[in-house]
Amino acid sequence: MGGDSLVRRLCVFCGSSSGKDPGYAADAAALGALLARRGIGVVYGGGQVGLMGTVADAALEAGGEVTGVIPKHLMREEIAHHGLTELHVVADMHERKATMARLSDGFLALPGGAGTLEELFEVWTWAQLGLHAKPVGLLDVRGFYSRLAEFLDHMTDEGFLNHASRDLVTIDSDPEVVLDAFARHSYTPIDKWAV
Repeated sequence: MGGDSLVRRLCVFCGSSSGKDPGYAADAAALGALLARRGIGVVYGGGQVGLMGTVADAALEAGGEVTGVIPKHLMREEIAHHGLTELHVVADMHERKATMARLSDGFLALPGGAGTLEELFEVWTWAQLGLHAKPVGLLDVRGFYSRLAEFLDHMTDEGFLNHASRDLVTIDSDPEVVLDAFARHSYTPIDKWAV
């Protein structure tokens, strides 16, 4: 595929629900279409429900490549997306996350719940520890992550997170800004233990 020099496939973490505001789904669809236009494949959790399904459908409709990774216990007809470019069925959630990470050149979270945050924080922690050098970001659509961004700054101010670790996460409301930052991303190993 063509596209951004660094990110050829982007792992998108997002909700299996669509949220109360219909704007979340509109933003998810816009991201999926944008990724396809930029020649960036989508790697995601393999569902057809919620924002997950919206991102996948929009990317596919715009001619993009979409790879899903779903554990066997979620392979029910109403959850799994069967119209993807590729669907990997794995044993469990741990293998799902490892496979998505292996297939991706970066990670971006849209609005979601506990699972979305867990996935995001895991790949961010891996970056802090030098286990990967891929960009990590939050798409702060409709201010969804503004309080989380404030809390990350609070963690830094209180000495539980160093500035280099905090700076590993790009946060913006504009997906173009995030993708441009990902295209320029360079990883410098950090001393996670220095605050």
